[in-house]
Amino acid sequence: MDRYARWNALLEMLTDSGRVTVEEAAERLDVSQATIRRDFDQLAQQQMITRTRGGAVANGVSYDLPLRYKTAKHSAEKQRIGAAAAALVTPGTVVGLNGGTTSTEVARALAVRPDLNTSAEGAQLTVVTNALNIANELLVRSRMKVVVAGGVVRPKSFELVGPLGGALLREVTLDVALLGVDAIDPQLGAAAHHEGEAAMNNLMVARAKRVVIIADSSKLGGHAFARICPVDRVQTLVTDSGAAPEVVAAFRAAGVQVVCA
Repeated sequence: MDRYARWNALLEMLTDSGRVTVEEAAERLDVSQATIRRDFDQLAQQQMITRTRGGAVANGVSYDLPLRYKTAKHSAEKQRIGAAAAALVTPGTVVGLNGGTTSTEVARALAVRPDLNTSAEGAQLTVVTNALNIANELLVRSRMKVVVAGGVVRPKSFELVGPLGGALLREVTLDVALLGVDAIDPQLGAAAHHEGEAAMNNLMVARAKRVVIIADSSKLGGHAFARICPVDRVQTLVTDSGAAPEVVAAFRAAGVQVVCA
């Protein structure tokens, strides 16, 4: 297990329990206590955790982990979801795509589809995004038309938020918005931990003819601080095969098409 995978695992432990000892972490990750102490010290320097005698406790920030620490969690499921969501996109359309690890997998799947890349007639796909990493994924892997909303960068997610980006989003029309979320519930709708991200995503929803939520099964039935949109605004939910049947049934009863990748 490399350093970043260990850090991700340690942050997830702290998110779950709030407090972890060096001895406990070393045993669970099968590494030396000296390694865990160094990891805790480095995470504390980045203000991700608070160091204690013999261990560490979670800061509030660890409930909204930076994107680079989230990539290892549910990675196989997110890749399948990304491929399934990308398959819903047809050539010649305008797609809205926000940030996050699952959205990154969607972008990668879109980028390798030859029918969506530039032809003699011009760009076969236009992607509007408020995430710098999504724009980068598409620019280095494809020749699609990429439109980036302005705003202030959130270092944790690489997403641009604020009124500058909102001004652009209000002037475009999206055929489909593919949105990663922190939680989606059949009654509460889709939500994000950060209100600025939720506001930008809400604008994408308002400008989209069709809304597709992309979320692994761990996010189904959960809740987060800021609502993106009610469930009746969502046409399709793309999730993984680990979704509980009763949860899938609840979304379908609410009128949402559910695709289990």
